Amino acid sequence: MSRFGSLSINTKFNLIMSCLLIVLFLSASLLIYQRQRSLILKVAVDNARSIAKQIIETRDYISSVEHGEPEQNYALVPQVVATQIAARMTRDTKFYVRQVSLRYRNPGNRPDDYETEQLQKFSGKVVRENYRVVRAGGEESFRYMQSMIAEKSCLTCHGSYETAPQFIRERFPRGHYSYNYKLGEVIGAVSVTIPMSELYRDIGTNLKLDLIYRAIVFFIIIVIMAALLKRIIIRPIRMLSESITTVTRTDTFTPLPKTSNDEIGDLIGAFNDMMDELGRKTAQSRESEQRYREFIEVARSAVITFMTDGKIIITNQKAEELLGSSRLELLGENLFNFFLEGERLKQEVNLYLEEIRKGKRSAATIFHVVRSVAGGEHRVEVALSATQTDSQPMITAILRDGEGR
Repeated sequence: MSRFGSLSINTKFNLIMSCLLIVLFLSASLLIYQRQRSLILKVAVDNARSIAKQIIETRDYISSVEHGEPEQNYALVPQVVATQIAARMTRDTKFYVRQVSLRYRNPGNRPDDYETEQLQKFSGKVVRENYRVVRAGGEESFRYMQSMIAEKSCLTCHGSYETAPQFIRERFPRGHYSYNYKLGEVIGAVSVTIPMSELYRDIGTNLKLDLIYRAIVFFIIIVIMAALLKRIIIRPIRMLSESITTVTRTDTFTPLPKTSNDEIGDLIGAFNDMMDELGRKTAQSRESEQRYREFIEVARSAVITFMTDGKIIITNQKAEELLGSSRLELLGENLFNFFLEGERLKQEVNLYLEEIRKGKRSAATIFHVVRSVAGGEHRVEVALSATQTDSQPMITAILRDGEGR
C-alpha cells in the first residue's frame, strides 16, 4: 500500500483540497496580475499620449502667437516653453518627458538609440506614435513617442536660414542641419519614459495583499470543509467501523443512531437492518444448534460432527467415552487421526460428498477401527450424513459398535 493510501480520509481530503485551492488561487492571482499589468500599461499609454499632446499643442500655440518676443526673452522660444511646461507637469510623477529631434539644436534634445530608431520610422510615414517596453542597462522602461509635424509657424525658425530671426542666425550659422524643414515634415517627437519598476510597484503590493487575503480565505475554507467532512462523513463512518470491530470482538451489537437521511444515513440504516437480521439468524442458528446438541446427547451411539478437512466441531458424551478425551479437548482436532486407517476414511468421505453432489445417495455406512487417546482400539460402524452450510458441507458421523459385524 502506498503512503498516501495509508492516510486517513480527513488527511487525504485536506491534502487534495489544499492542492486544488492553491492551484486555483495561484492561477487566479496570476490572471489578476496579468490583467493589472495590461491595465497599467493602458493607463500609462493614455497618460503619455495626453502629456505629449499637451506639449505639442502648447508648442504650436506659442509658435502661432509670438511676435518676436523670444528675441528679448529666450525662455519664450516655443520649444523651451514646451520643455519647461513638461518639466513642471511631470515634476512629482514617474514620467520623464523631453522633446527630441534628429536635427536638434539643444544637445539635451539629442535622441538615444530607441528614439533615433523611432524618429527614422516617423520620417516620411503616417505613423504618429509608438510605444513599447524597452530593456536597457538591465532595467525595463516603458517608452512612448509621438511625432511633431512642422507647422507654418515652425518654419519661422526652422525654415531657411535667410528667413530665420536674427538671434537664431547668431546662434546657429548657415548650413546647420536644424534649418530647411518643409511644411508637414516630421520635425521631432515628444518622448515619454517611465521605469517599469515604478509602474509595477503598486502591482507587487496589491499582489501581496491579494495573496494574503486569498490565503486567509483558503484557510477558512479548508477549516470549514474539514469540519463538515468530519461531521457528515468521517464521524459516521468511524462509528460504523468501531461498531463492526465491537461485533467482531465481543459478538454484541448496539444499533447506531441515524442522524441524516442522505447516503451515509442510508448506509447506517442498512447496517442496522443487516445486523438485526444477522442477530435473528444467529439466534435461530444457536437455538437449532442447542437442540441438536441436546438431541445427540441422549443418543446411545457416539456422534461426531466435523468439517470436510476433518476438524471436529460437535461431539456427544458417548464420543468422549469412545475416543477417551473430553469435549473441549476434542473440539478442533482432526477426526481422521483417531482412525487406524484415517487416510482411507478421508477418501471415503470425499467420495461420499462427490456422490451427494451428483445426487446418487444421501447417506453411507462403512466399517473402521477407532483408536482412542489411551491406545485402545474398537471396531465401529460409521454412518455418514452431510449437511450443506453457507461455506462448506458439514458431516455427521454416528459410530456404532461394530464388533461381530
